[in-house]
Amino acid sequence: MDDGGWRAGAGMTGVKPVIGILGAGRLGVVLARLASGAGYRVLIAGSGEPKRIALPRDVLAHGAVATTAAAAAEQADIIVLALPLSKYRGIPADALAGKLVIDAMNYWWTADGILAEFTDPLSSSSEVMQSHLPASRVVKAFNHMGYTDLEDEARPPGQADRKAIGVAADDANDLELVAGIVNDVGFDPVRVGRLADGVRLEPGTEPFGADVDAAELQAMIDRFPRSQRGLRRAAAWAARTSPESTA
Repeated sequence: MDDGGWRAGAGMTGVKPVIGILGAGRLGVVLARLASGAGYRVLIAGSGEPKRIALPRDVLAHGAVATTAAAAAEQADIIVLALPLSKYRGIPADALAGKLVIDAMNYWWTADGILAEFTDPLSSSSEVMQSHLPASRVVKAFNHMGYTDLEDEARPPGQADRKAIGVAADDANDLELVAGIVNDVGFDPVRVGRLADGVRLEPGTEPFGADVDAAELQAMIDRFPRSQRGLRRAAAWAARTSPESTA
């Protein structure tokens, strides 16, 4: 990544939280690179032994550590879920109690199989994750931009061509904390709204897969009712509230 000599991390001041990433695939490694480069202590865990996680030299140089999921859950202040969604039942709810959890996952039925709990058009996938992690505070972020764009597009605050990442959360303090992390790692945060509004960043919407600035991302979010996902949601709501369904 050519960042013009800029090192991420100018946005958040004070002691940075420890970030634990569950998922050592491409997205997890890219997020580890961005966060460690921004001055965060990063722990990353895959499904196997830590020694099998091949972290690039630049990620190791910034202090990221491969570890177990149990160790990451215990030691990290913030957990990022960068797993295939089909593995969500293995996420240790008890170990993540009281923690802020960033949900960067998406439901892909072709890859994850049919998971009935994610097929309700009226519910976002992050709301399902919040139900699975009732004692955690789930925030939606980093799910809608491809990992190659995440890796290549990080820019310093104020740069004209800076791209944007959407953030959705129920707690205002959590929303601002994650927005600060987004800014630190090189992107303009766009505050989408409550966790349920994270549906506006899911597959079937304009933001999903987009690599755009904050103004355009906000415009895409605002056009959600006309998106494929928005139309499905509206149809499901109409069917659920029709006189026939409530009789």
